[in-house]
Amino acid sequence: MPTAVITGASSGIGAAFARRLAATGADLVLLARDEARLTANAEQLRAKHGVQVEVLVADLATEEGIAAAERRVAHGVDLVVNNAGFGQRGTFLDTPVAEEVAMLRVHCEAVLRLTHAALPDMVARGGGGVINVSSVAAFFSRGSYAATKAWVLSFSESVAHDVAGNGVRVMALCPGWVRTEFHQRSNMDTSGIPGFMWLDADKLVSAGLRDYARGRSCSVPDARYKVVTGASRLIPRRLSSALSARVGRRYE
Repeated sequence: MPTAVITGASSGIGAAFARRLAATGADLVLLARDEARLTANAEQLRAKHGVQVEVLVADLATEEGIAAAERRVAHGVDLVVNNAGFGQRGTFLDTPVAEEVAMLRVHCEAVLRLTHAALPDMVARGGGGVINVSSVAAFFSRGSYAATKAWVLSFSESVAHDVAGNGVRVMALCPGWVRTEFHQRSNMDTSGIPGFMWLDADKLVSAGLRDYARGRSCSVPDARYKVVTGASRLIPRRLSSALSARVGRRYE
């Protein structure tokens, strides 16, 4: 059976990946900080799908957590889903620098190191891959969150080119607004987001995995957000930045 490692697997998009992959028969390694929720998710997936599910409790904002994850993904896995992440309220100067550094570590350093740890074995075997969860925010200039997600997108596309022809795939998944606990945990007011802009996590994951199977290096798995990201390429960068800042202030 193939084995998939999923970070940020206790809830939201990570938990949706776990449900979808377990349904296909994949064994799982679920990584997050919340041991109780990871254990509960693992028990449910084992009972429903009969797959093997490991639990790895780790904080990817710490060296110890990233190192533990690196050791596991280096040992013969078929898919790594780098999904762990968090959001921020407020502007750059309103945010403690320690929180900014933690975001860089979770969104960028952990993604880089886990991708780097997983790929050599995959290339040697001629199969496997990595899905790095970016965001539609990657296409706009709005704070450190958008900057880190832009890095994830650029990094993933670059590495996808590096491993092309080796039977290994790397893809950035760029969702828009998704109904999860993400925004509540970040204390964001999302009451003004139009209902039609919200995505379902399970449908998002299914669409993303279809794009991954097709060999795409970037997936924006919804027609609404394809329009948004396409428009971002046509708007002058200065105007795009100003509009992003205005929208960001509205939902802080």
